[in-house]
Amino acid sequence: MSAESIEDPAAGHDPSGDVAALMPMVRRIVLARVGAHPSADDLIQETLVRVLAALPRIEPGMLEPYTIVTARNVVATMWRDADRRDRNRHRMVDLSSPEAPDETLLAGEEQAAIAEALGRLDERERDTLLAHEVAGHDTRSLAARTGSTSGAVAAQLNRTRARLRVEYLLALEQAEPPTDRCRPVLLALSSGDRRRQREVDAAGHVLQCALCARLSEPLIARGHSRDDSVRIPISRDADIVTARQTARELAARSGMEGTNLTLLATAVSEVARNIVRFTEGGEIVVEVVELNGRRGVQVVARDGGPGIPDVDEAMADGFSTYAGLGLGLPGARRLMDEFAVVSEEGRGTTVTMTKWCKEGQP
Repeated sequence: MSAESIEDPAAGHDPSGDVAALMPMVRRIVLARVGAHPSADDLIQETLVRVLAALPRIEPGMLEPYTIVTARNVVATMWRDADRRDRNRHRMVDLSSPEAPDETLLAGEEQAAIAEALGRLDERERDTLLAHEVAGHDTRSLAARTGSTSGAVAAQLNRTRARLRVEYLLALEQAEPPTDRCRPVLLALSSGDRRRQREVDAAGHVLQCALCARLSEPLIARGHSRDDSVRIPISRDADIVTARQTARELAARSGMEGTNLTLLATAVSEVARNIVRFTEGGEIVVEVVELNGRRGVQVVARDGGPGIPDVDEAMADGFSTYAGLGLGLPGARRLMDEFAVVSEEGRGTTVTMTKWCKEGQP
């Protein structure tokens, strides 16, 4: 049975681009209401999904007000659900573990270690990191402030985070490296830089140094997540969230910013949701790619499910095999710059899609 594939549709006015242009406004509306709440990005993406799903019903000239109302309703729904849970909590059995007697003490020690680690950074590293992580300045604005490029700032932030992790663990251990080789080895492990690890003979040093051997485990675990390619198994709803967050984090580290991050994360959610709903499992591979001087993120979603009988029909706008607000494959295609589907009945489906950084980004 031959495979079928579909590529990008012919260029023309795409109303989803109008939605993308409104995303900075949506972000402002959501952040003004929830601040740094962990669900902020999910609320922004939920707004995007609802507006895109309603595009055929939105009258000309009404897209912006519809988007504003939708964003407000999404936030209000979250607070209403949270309030309902709080009001009914007394009716449920509290199965949470009691707070350990030393939990407050440990939290205080961790906060002191973070403060000490920040103090060990030089002033430029610390100011740039705090401006990005706390004040919310993106790499482009930081680059303009320093006369650099967003790619150089992103690379500096990666190095600073790697050093901060090392200094935090040393402060938490209240230990000083016994040799001059320790810090270079720990930094190479923290950054996940395999070339640098070979240069400093990290493996050999860890065998000889008890302190570095002890600190290497959390640093190696963290460093692996910084690779330019990440594979996420997909089989349940929780994996959808993991895939979305992983893609967003990898794209941000590669230099992608703003609306593109939201569009990418939403498209990943949709292809992951398809795997969970219609197959017994699959995987998503997220990878940083470069082509002709452009950098972007490529997502490959594979499953061994029943396949798609008619790819053209499945890619038609408005087609859906399940009820709800899901955008499905047509919606995911609108969000990405490049999109292709290959499917064979009885053997599974592979979706390959790419989002490129905007001009001026690395």
